[in-house]
Amino acid sequence: METVPSQELFAHVRIVMGMVTGLGVTRLLTGTAGFIQHPARHRLSLIHLLWVGSILLELILFWWWEFALSRIPVWNFGVFTFLIGYAVVLYMLAALLFPDNISEYAGYEDFFIKRRRWFFSLLAATFALDVTDTLIKGSERWSQLSGAYLLQIPIGLALCLLGFLVARRSVQIAVAALHLSMQLLWILQAF
Repeated sequence: METVPSQELFAHVRIVMGMVTGLGVTRLLTGTAGFIQHPARHRLSLIHLLWVGSILLELILFWWWEFALSRIPVWNFGVFTFLIGYAVVLYMLAALLFPDNISEYAGYEDFFIKRRRWFFSLLAATFALDVTDTLIKGSERWSQLSGAYLLQIPIGLALCLLGFLVARRSVQIAVAALHLSMQLLWILQAF
């Protein structure tokens, strides 16, 4: 294969990642706009809205943090497919929040509770993918992260396990609120 400068490859990778990430953002924004356009069509659900906000924030953070990939000196197809796979998992989370049709369910909350195992399995995968992503960015990136990052991973996985196992509404609200709070604290610390 022809040698291509790292910056040229990064631009190519960023475009493809942006397309997949953009699809996830579009899905969440279109679904949210549907609540405004047709307020009587579906009942609002706190669980659902917390996760919509959290996954939207997750997609935005993913896009922001991936700029650190611009410093990777050598690209290969494995890293490229890994990053696209990570973006696809994030898109799938968005698609689970706004499926094509929920007519066989009592609403978004009912759909979420009944499909929560898929959602939390994918969300747990993002924690593992994030660690790998951080390692790809190199030891310098790893050393820049604080202890909060290392705590975020096991806490996030524990929340995923709890959400996966327990269908009770109060637990689901707590898991969503805690996950969103972790994201906001991480943003405050990082910026």
